[in-house]
Amino acid sequence: MGNVILTGFMGSGKTTVGLRLSYRLRQAVVDTDKEIEREENRTIAEIFAAQGEAYFRDKETECLRRLIKSAKNQIISVGGGLPLRAGNRELLHELGQVFYLRAEAETIYGRLKGDTTRPLLQGSDPEEKIRTLIKERDPLYREAADVIIQVDAKNFDQILNEIEAQVTDTRAGKGTGIRR
Repeated sequence: MGNVILTGFMGSGKTTVGLRLSYRLRQAVVDTDKEIEREENRTIAEIFAAQGEAYFRDKETECLRRLIKSAKNQIISVGGGLPLRAGNRELLHELGQVFYLRAEAETIYGRLKGDTTRPLLQGSDPEEKIRTLIKERDPLYREAADVIIQVDAKNFDQILNEIEAQVTDTRAGKGTGIRR
């Protein structure tokens, strides 16, 4: 078995899906954001405020490189901005099978409105910021993905079933698992 990577915009469900999938597949789960927070001994918001986004993105790349060397048969949930760098998208493919949990801006806004812990959503019009960021990031997420799963209006069991079917098919040699 290989690593299962979950990517997508903030609020798309990566962390929750990762935790639930780890129970189903009996594989450990790693969240790159949590790994970086633990390593830095501070929150992502604090890292952004003190060192800026570029520093944080460097930490994401370092984290991926470490995981390529150490992660075996794990569920790995990555931060929403991690696939923005072309090098990170290549590293994701080295790391394992990449699932893009794709959600529309309205879904994301409904999940994140009022969340003050997300540095990129601070400002006067978070809904418009979400729309803009998704429009910019969607092609990059697609490029990073082996499988795209539209998560709007689906419950966690439906999402997990789709992922599990793709992982099972790929591991059984029934195709590439790529569905775009």
